[in-house]
Amino acid sequence: MTTRFRGITVREGAVLRGPNGWGEFCPFDDYDDAVAATWLATAVEQCTRGWPAPVRDLIPINCTVPVVDPVRAHEIVAKSGCGTAKVKVADHPASLGEDMARLEAVRDALGPDGRIRIDANAVWDVDTAVHHIREMARAAGGLEYVEQPCRTIEELAAVRRKVDVRIAADESIRRADNPLKVAVAGAADVAVIKCTPLGGVRRAMQVAEATSLPVVVSSALETSVGLAAQLALAGALPELDFACGLGTLSLLDGDIVRDSFAVVDGFLPVPTQPPTPDPELLDRYALTGERLTWWQRRLDRVLGLQGRPPAAP
Repeated sequence: MTTRFRGITVREGAVLRGPNGWGEFCPFDDYDDAVAATWLATAVEQCTRGWPAPVRDLIPINCTVPVVDPVRAHEIVAKSGCGTAKVKVADHPASLGEDMARLEAVRDALGPDGRIRIDANAVWDVDTAVHHIREMARAAGGLEYVEQPCRTIEELAAVRRKVDVRIAADESIRRADNPLKVAVAGAADVAVIKCTPLGGVRRAMQVAEATSLPVVVSSALETSVGLAAQLALAGALPELDFACGLGTLSLLDGDIVRDSFAVVDGFLPVPTQPPTPDPELLDRYALTGERLTWWQRRLDRVLGLQGRPPAAP
């Protein structure tokens, strides 16, 4: 990783080759095997079955601003070519001042017409969320939405009633046994959908439809191989009203594909086939020793779960 993100500095995973090309299996280390099984299903769909036909060729992209100082935040946004920025906040309990300074820098880089969204990764309680959202909206000169400010559906609904900013649900969509609950509870205005942890493009499209909310497609920090599935999802959705969080290759200091998906003028193309890893790059980033053994054993265990009823997303 170019910058610590989601608490990690190294991103690991496995790539699988099948009759339709390549897929990526990259659940985070702290996910158990039952959860990881849906990540494997996404890779298997990609490398054996492919994706539904796209209805658009280009996807609008937000740039992603990790927890960095204001100077670096301004630089990331200014170089991105994107008109929307997603800014990570709430890195620690006393981060409000740092977050506001970062947001001010992002607004300066975007200009008055740019759109800013923030992601708190479910760390606030209701009162903290309401206070911080109001302060951050002021610092940012307006927010497009706030992603997952609190953990539970009930907390999201309570925050949504008290602020004038859209609320987006991410983890709550994946963890709900019925994604429609989020909308019925009045907990969100936007659904953040990630096909990689949901079990594939087709499954993610079903979840998106079930939410009955406008959708943003976001990445799970994959290489270009895994990111292709997310772009395929964004390309196949009937409607796409917001820029998507798929410009995350900038958070990695390398890739296993020579022609990485590069954001151009704020857009990424929709692939029709998975990209093929470069053998030299596979060798360069290959795991060895204990980490290789750990992933081999994990893959074997999760493969053993295939054919069982899928866990709730």
